[in-house]
Amino acid sequence: MKGKTPAFRAVILAGGSGERFWPLSTPERPKQFLRVFGGESLIRQALARLDGLVAPADAFVVTTKNLVAATRKELPEVPKGNIVGEPMRRDTGAAVALGVGMASGAGDPVVGFFSSDQMVAKPKEFRKVVKRAVAIARRRNAIVTIGIKPGYPATCFGYISPKTRAFVEKPDAEKARKYVRAGYLWNAGMFIARASVFRGAFAAHAPELECLAKSGGDAGPLAPAALARLYAALPKISFDYAVMEKAKNVEVVPGDFGWDDVGSFAAFDKYFPHDRRGNVREGPCNVVEAEGNICVARSARISLLGVKNLVVVTTPDSVLVADKSRVAEMKKLFSR
Repeated sequence: MKGKTPAFRAVILAGGSGERFWPLSTPERPKQFLRVFGGESLIRQALARLDGLVAPADAFVVTTKNLVAATRKELPEVPKGNIVGEPMRRDTGAAVALGVGMASGAGDPVVGFFSSDQMVAKPKEFRKVVKRAVAIARRRNAIVTIGIKPGYPATCFGYISPKTRAFVEKPDAEKARKYVRAGYLWNAGMFIARASVFRGAFAAHAPELECLAKSGGDAGPLAPAALARLYAALPKISFDYAVMEKAKNVEVVPGDFGWDDVGSFAAFDKYFPHDRRGNVREGPCNVVEAEGNICVARSARISLLGVKNLVVVTTPDSVLVADKSRVAEMKKLFSR
């Protein structure tokens, strides 16, 4: 592109529902507000690692309408008008389209999308990788995604091939091993492109979402009533399904910066110390002849005797007891 270098703006997607870490997280205080991993809340860490890449004025947050106030309190340096709540859940397809509309402006800026509820162990390396992705997005009419070098054959993540740019959904164990051997990368849900490229992708592959990508910008956010009317007619679809699995103009930048989805209580095994029998204990926990348990007492004292591989969590109003091998299935508790 000739002329002025396009600006870079970052959009943090923060529409969590609080299910995977219930009862520590709730719909009113979902995962991104937890101060369990890394000292600060996950959403504050998400903004902090963008320091040096974007100024607070160029950071935007797409959340849900009931979390706008909490998000503004957690990120006071981000202008209030840059934090917008979706009137209803429509998955990441609508959230990305809305973010494109919010972050668009003069000069066709490069817009990057990042999650609010992940961890990065090496933020300096993360910023280097993002800078490489932004540089590609400025030069090419492409959507650049950052693929994470796999640490193991995970079945809880989607994958992307850096050779074919093909996206594949969460695999079973056998396919995951094949993907890792073939050099596939984890799909971390990070997407970077010029605003016009995003709008073109929505027009070509998900025209029903294009109206959101054209909204907002320098003219300011849509009024809540207008946004609600738009959302009522939108499909519930992920950005991967709506755009990325169909788009041909995809570039992949590999990253190895200690990325972690911290997607379930199993993350406690990674980030907390263990006793000599492999138990993780946070809060008043009495553990006798028990092995491999995760015990988190935020209210009532927990006592475990002779049990193995459980997750037991207490809060002032709830108790969770689950088999550790099934914590990735937490959503089943909310489907009835």
